[in-house]
Amino acid sequence: MIPRTRLGTFPFALVGALVLISGLVACSGTSASAAGTVSVVASFYPLAEAAQEVGGTAVSVTNLTAPGVEPHDLELTPRQIAAISTADVVLYLGGGFQPAVEDALTDATGATVDVSANLRSLPVPAGESDASLSADPHVWLDPVLYSDIVRTIEQALAAASPSNAPTFRANADAFDARLHALASGYRAGLADCARNVIVTSHAAFGYLAQRFGLQQEPISGLSPDAEPTPARLAELKALVERDGVTTIFTEELVSPKVAQTLAEETGTTTAVLNPLESLTADEVAAGDDYASAMQQNLRELRTALGCR
Repeated sequence: MIPRTRLGTFPFALVGALVLISGLVACSGTSASAAGTVSVVASFYPLAEAAQEVGGTAVSVTNLTAPGVEPHDLELTPRQIAAISTADVVLYLGGGFQPAVEDALTDATGATVDVSANLRSLPVPAGESDASLSADPHVWLDPVLYSDIVRTIEQALAAASPSNAPTFRANADAFDARLHALASGYRAGLADCARNVIVTSHAAFGYLAQRFGLQQEPISGLSPDAEPTPARLAELKALVERDGVTTIFTEELVSPKVAQTLAEETGTTTAVLNPLESLTADEVAAGDDYASAMQQNLRELRTALGCR
């Protein structure tokens, strides 16, 4: 059985709204669980995709982080808090990544699963501005660690619906194979490169860098909203010039201004490296997913690093 985790303090100002919404849900008709499916709430995109891949038609997945929203700063609506309280399974990433979600777990009646609980995490870098973080949360950007998350989700769904366990196992096996093929593609694609230093908007790519032999040099820390110090920018400018860095990586959900300024000052170019925290509305409409976004990241890395 998947253990419940109780973290944080429930925001009492929302209790009344929660009770009202819960009552409306109870009176509005058949719930996902009553219809024979497992109701799953996922705190942000990578967990929602994994739950859908593993669960298939046997699950109903709600993603708390809408397309184009930065998940670090997620604030929950009363309706989302109600969804957490009534879901069969709530999937989240612990360690302070989304404090609002961890706070709302207090009244969850189903299984609450910290998918990173059994993973070996990277420490918070010295000088990190976000005091809520206890570790680097960006584990999903390593496809091998993401496959471990998939297995944790499989176990949680099987505990919630034992009759569907064989289906969940088969789906997880298939997804796991695709993720390990993706990791193999990264190893081959980054095996013979002129450089190994990547300058990124924020420190989202530590796990990916560790897995594939790269050196991440972030402009800001684990929190994408943190402003870099003048000393850090001077340090990066010297590093770019010394190591022959050709590309400063920006992100879709974070302002590119600082990265663009650094690129202008160093005569380099910019390119987008997707941290996959949330797909944009355009990416959703185009049918993009974890694998396609990671493949695009690999293409951008190979170009920037001069890989053969």
